[in-house]
Order: sequence, then C-alpha cells, then structure tokens
Amino acid sequence: MNATEPAIPQRIEALYADHHRWLLGWLYRKLGDACVADDLAQDTFVSVLKDGTAPAIRQPRPFLATIARRLIARRHRRQLLETSYLEMLAALPRELAPPPENRLLALEALQQVDRALDGLPAKVREAFLLAHLEGLRYVDIAARLGVSASSVKQYLTRANRQCLFALAL
Repeated sequence: MNATEPAIPQRIEALYADHHRWLLGWLYRKLGDACVADDLAQDTFVSVLKDGTAPAIRQPRPFLATIARRLIARRHRRQLLETSYLEMLAALPRELAPPPENRLLALEALQQVDRALDGLPAKVREAFLLAHLEGLRYVDIAARLGVSASSVKQYLTRANRQCLFALAL
C-alpha cells in the first residue's frame, strides 16, 4: 500500500458511509420489509469486510447489489427448506411428530447442508436434494433434470464431496 492509498478500514468506512443508505433503499424496494432489508444490508457489508474486497471495488453499487442478491437468494432458499420441512411435519400424525428440540436440530442440519451446497450449480443442488430428500434414483433424477444418468452421478459426487468438505471444517 502506498502513502496516498487510504487504509483498508478507512476504505470500508467510506464505502459504508457512501452507499449504505442507497443499498438499504434498494433492498427495501426488492423485499418490502425494512427489518429484513436492514439485516441484509449489514450482512452485505460484513461480507465485504470478511472478503477483504473493499480496496478492489471499482463500481460499488453494482458490486454491493450482486452480493445482496446472493444473500437474498440464500435467505429465500433457507425459508423454502424450513417451510417444506414444517409442512412435512404438519402432515404427520401428532404421535409421530418429533419433539420441538429434534425439529430445531433438523432445521439446523438442513441449513448446514444448504450452506454446504451454496455456490454449486442449480442442477447439482437439485440432484442432491432429489436423491437425499425424495429418495429418487439416478434415472428418475435424470428425467426430472433433463440430463443423463451419468451426469446425475457426477452431480451427486460433486455435491456429496462438497458436503463432506463442509463437515470437515
């Protein structure tokens, strides 16, 4: 870093000061919920801080919007997983429903799997979920995804490896 380049904390502070209000408004327009928009705006800047990408940002607003879109998608996937799980539990007879603490553990495990699969292509994630949650065979998954059974095998190998790697951390 040369003497004329501001220190990284100052760059992040300037990025936040210059663009936080804009990002918050952008998120609110997308989501319609001020609390969620505020949380995701903060998460966006935390992500920039963790990645250390602030000094390399050339166009801050498109960059921040891209990160925020990814966070929105991740949040949406988590909500879908949780909703699906809770709907499945609601369909069970009361005597077969797991106790609340087991429900919480299962939801946390689903979120951990979701984080592990984050960043994989959509077909890889979908193949994993179809195989492990719905118990479909390679042939059935291939038909649903419009790919070959050998592609499904490759997808599942990749997704399983990703999950194992995430568990090892």
